[in-house]
Amino acid sequence: MIGEHSLFGPVDPAAEAGYVDPPARKGFFTDTSVCIGCKACEVACKEWNEIPDDGFSLTGMSYDNTVSLSANTWRHVAFVEQPAAPAAATDGAGTVDLGMPGPPPPTSPEGAQATEELPDFRWLMSSDVCKHCTHAACLDVCPTGSLFRTEFGTVVVQPDICNGCGYCVPACPYGVIERRTGPEGAKNVGIAQKCTLCYDRIGDGQRPACAQACPTESIQYGDVDELRERAKARVEQLHEAGVMDARLYGADPDDGVGGAGAFFLLLDEPEVYGLPPDPVVTTRDLPHMFRRASAAAAALLVGAAVAFAGRRG
Repeated sequence: MIGEHSLFGPVDPAAEAGYVDPPARKGFFTDTSVCIGCKACEVACKEWNEIPDDGFSLTGMSYDNTVSLSANTWRHVAFVEQPAAPAAATDGAGTVDLGMPGPPPPTSPEGAQATEELPDFRWLMSSDVCKHCTHAACLDVCPTGSLFRTEFGTVVVQPDICNGCGYCVPACPYGVIERRTGPEGAKNVGIAQKCTLCYDRIGDGQRPACAQACPTESIQYGDVDELRERAKARVEQLHEAGVMDARLYGADPDDGVGGAGAFFLLLDEPEVYGLPPDPVVTTRDLPHMFRRASAAAAALLVGAAVAFAGRRG
């Protein structure tokens, strides 16, 4: 059942937070099928938000040097290397033209020789970010009000109010938010940090820095309802092109977080990209748990009172 201030279900997050006549909800649609892994979004995010670097050292496992989202990485570009899909998986052609730069298709005359040199793997690249959930567990558990819902439906940390308790860190079903531990001299050390969807920019009518910097428009910013329609149309386009693995992630208002404000078009299962397959807001069952615990406490109290009365009698 969905009621006032419910912890699950499709709702308007800004209106639910108490805003009167709020603007349209803003968010991201990240189309991973056109991501080229340039990391322009990471750099733009760090520059605009004055986020310290992560150390410039490669992991030894891929070209990814930031590994995951963290207090010092609010946008993370994942590099996933996979064996090339068999021909049967791409409607017999072996490859599907997504309009990306690369060698000519093997069916073309100029591509006949290039076919022998094609790699036997493919890259899946995706720019991950805070999901700005409709039902944000990090916001629910924050004891100081440092995390708040903006009029655009996004979730933002106020560093001057955060006490560094860290309750929000395990509450996030995506593992997005984290307390900053360094480097030495960095601002907001010990404070929870994550993407703000450039609250200071969108309030002035500008696009977030990452979307502004993306050269392929893999990161699209706008009204969430419009982005969802655009995303559905893109999936249909890819299906018609033979890319049957294309699917949306986080765009369903009936999912475990009430739909994400930042959602994705993926070309494989969410786990391949390091995303949970079925995320659920971790505070969803708190009212039910509280009622059960209260009933148990009341039963214990009654039992203790009866036992005490029996002894006196």
